Amino acid sequence: MKKIILSTIALMAFAFSNAQETRFGVKGGLNLANFTGDFDTNLKAGFHIGGFAEIKIIERLAIQPELLFSTQGARYNMDGGGKDSGAYKLNYINVPVLAKFYVTKKFTVESGPQIGFLVSAKNESRDIKDAYKTADYGFNFGAGYNFTDNFSVGLRYTVGLSGIYDRDYVDFSDYYDSTKNSNLQLSLAYKFK
Repeated sequence: MKKIILSTIALMAFAFSNAQETRFGVKGGLNLANFTGDFDTNLKAGFHIGGFAEIKIIERLAIQPELLFSTQGARYNMDGGGKDSGAYKLNYINVPVLAKFYVTKKFTVESGPQIGFLVSAKNESRDIKDAYKTADYGFNFGAGYNFTDNFSVGLRYTVGLSGIYDRDYVDFSDYYDSTKNSNLQLSLAYKFK
């Protein structure tokens, strides 16, 4: 993981030094989050909001680092509902770094790693932050459409790469089946001139 982070920092330093154009913007939108792995849960709606920089490397390629506050987690429904239903509410500060390719002037595709820092974790009103890891790693895949030079819409899926519970994993199968974050985002973005 250290190699990935160092490679990302080196790529960003290279991008800034060779950037043709850098634009800053704000974005926000809907999250449809869930857990994957060995725990049966349902989608939980949330939101994300934050800022980004789009750093053009060449005409059709940009690096886009972001800083987002994101409400994630999952809903659960045990024994057919009733009092055993509720939600795990996890709030993160996410830092994705994406390679963004302009297929056309209007249509883009993107992918890249993400690190998330846990801000809070609750099961209904009970604080459960101590049960979760403070850092979460994921990988993003997405696409976007630019209505104008300033306004765009994007759809992105984040695949969780690390288990979210604060525990050690005995072997690969234990890690593979561990509970991870999963998040689908629909965003509206505005880039400043």
